[in-house]
Amino acid sequence: MHCTFPRRPSRTNNVIGIRNEDWYLTLGADGHQSAADPTNPNIIYANWQEGNLTRYDHSTGESVYIKPLPAAGEEAERVNWDAPILISPHNAERLYHATHRVWRSDNRGDSWQAISGDLTRNQERTRQPLMGRRWSFDAIWDLSAMSQYNTITSLSESPLVAGLLYAGTDDGLVQISEDGGANWRRVDSLPGVPDNFFVNDIKADLHDADTVYIVVDDHKSGDYSPYLLKSENRGRSWRSISANLPERDVLWRVVQDHVNPDLLFVGAETGVFFTVDGGRLWTKLSGGAPTIAFRDLVIQTRENDLVGATFGRSFYILDDYSPLRSVTAKMLQNDSVLFPVRRVHWYLQRRPLSCARTGCVDSQGHSYYVAQNPPFGATFTYYLPEQLRSLKEQRQEDEKEQIEQNEDVEFPNWDRVDEEQREDAPAIVFTVFDTDGNVIRHIEGPVEAGFHRVAWDLRYPPVDPWTPEEERNDFANPTGVLVAPGTYQVAMYQRIDGELTDLGQSEQFEVVSIREPTLPGSSQEQRIAFSRQVDEMQRAVSGTLSSIDEVLTQLDAIKETLQNSTADMALYAQANSLQQRINQVRDRLRGNETRGGFSDPGLMPVRDRLRYASYDPNGNAYGPTQTQRESFAIAGDAYAEIGPMLTALIEEEYQALLRELDAAGVPWTPGRGVIQPN
Repeated sequence: MHCTFPRRPSRTNNVIGIRNEDWYLTLGADGHQSAADPTNPNIIYANWQEGNLTRYDHSTGESVYIKPLPAAGEEAERVNWDAPILISPHNAERLYHATHRVWRSDNRGDSWQAISGDLTRNQERTRQPLMGRRWSFDAIWDLSAMSQYNTITSLSESPLVAGLLYAGTDDGLVQISEDGGANWRRVDSLPGVPDNFFVNDIKADLHDADTVYIVVDDHKSGDYSPYLLKSENRGRSWRSISANLPERDVLWRVVQDHVNPDLLFVGAETGVFFTVDGGRLWTKLSGGAPTIAFRDLVIQTRENDLVGATFGRSFYILDDYSPLRSVTAKMLQNDSVLFPVRRVHWYLQRRPLSCARTGCVDSQGHSYYVAQNPPFGATFTYYLPEQLRSLKEQRQEDEKEQIEQNEDVEFPNWDRVDEEQREDAPAIVFTVFDTDGNVIRHIEGPVEAGFHRVAWDLRYPPVDPWTPEEERNDFANPTGVLVAPGTYQVAMYQRIDGELTDLGQSEQFEVVSIREPTLPGSSQEQRIAFSRQVDEMQRAVSGTLSSIDEVLTQLDAIKETLQNSTADMALYAQANSLQQRINQVRDRLRGNETRGGFSDPGLMPVRDRLRYASYDPNGNAYGPTQTQRESFAIAGDAYAEIGPMLTALIEEEYQALLRELDAAGVPWTPGRGVIQPN
């Protein structure tokens, strides 16, 4: 199998997502350990199997081979297939690497010195039992594509004490040095763990200098138990913290939160688990991750993101896991909780393919790959101890046990059935406010028990007219005005049968711009004021046009009905005249479609003036140009003239016609209310 070391962002600033071109490769061959220089993200350390270590500089494209070598007269190094590479948390120029001994470089790998002797059991591999017996030279040996044995598999240095080093091996040893490698203390047994265990991971505690965690594995001997242990005295004694982890679930990695020392994550053969109490109780994370082996975990500390790499199924990111820091067992049993909202990045999403939606791959062919970005805007994380059930769901829950026991279940009375069918569905509602307490947006969220996330796209609600669901499409994609950076607040409510109840949960959060404007335009406050004025005019015009279209359709129905009735045909002429005059006014708002089809639109209609004034609000936050302001003013003047004309035609003359139809006994047509018999 040929693998590579890709590197990519977890979020891009374009609406499409994360594309092929956002990736780059740091190394070919089989992919193993990687590490990025925390002081220079262009410097990546990566190695292919058995310690072939390289230093890649993304700014220049150079890849320097920096594998440490034995001195003259020394035997070749024994190196694990997945040899560890560690950047010292105390000095980014200091690297640690391991073969059967530990190596240190103080110049980013240009030169190395061994700081230990052989830290393994140094056994003769071909003389060890295999399948219950030992084998001679003539047996079918296949070691060319296998990991070497008696090697160091894991390294860690305490971030609190420089030179406090931990090394774990593939042959059942843990080695500790408290003086930078001058002396090593050996641990050759762990409580409850078989001999000759394989150390999958070892991590020094981020908060306590004396604490260390270790993940070991014995699945090669047929033992699939989860082994996770903790020492609070630098490895002198250990205790298990695997608690309620599944009995047959090999563990691969452990990571600790950099804020809450009791919040730990483990990567296991069946997924990712977390604990909020230091390992006394573990909970599996789901949220879309498959049941697959998570071989590596790492925390991006700036963003509080948990990144998990799987065996054969790519990798996954849990964005902003920080709400888990404040979770308690009591909280999860009793209360609905809205967690703090992290700082929100404000920017305009780029549209490099002129697409306005996620996942657009216009003209890029089948080889073009797009991964989703995290939701744009502010993400609200909340927890519900119980599902908000409708009356129907409550009844079904009450009947479940009787059905499972094959018992009689009483048919509900019709009043209850009617009540269930009329009931409005329950919902969790988040309301966003600005600093003055003005409502910015209402957002609905799921009502099932458990953790949930919903996102606000940093926009006011759109003002487009309502359309039936079957007529909506992805290309319409109505959006509202983008808010300005600043301070906002979100409050959490529940809505039961239409009644809103405040759950007493609210959080304040900051929306912060990630860039400065290239050209000085309007202030963000001026942009929002103008855009909302245009939105309000568009709401009026689009709503009026929808109303006009309904009236025109109703007049068609009236004319057809009159043609087939015994009513005075003067009503037909009256309806036809009214329809023609409304059409003339409609053309001033929307334009004459027939004339427009000949590219001779005539007088620029109001709607086109407004479209110019509001052109592409999703594509810029620069603010209105002078021409856009003038276009809006012209549209406003025209609508001020048209409005009274429409009021007279629709609210007065048309309503009078409807009354005449009722008085004449004309059969019902759309738009007419309750009809009384003459």
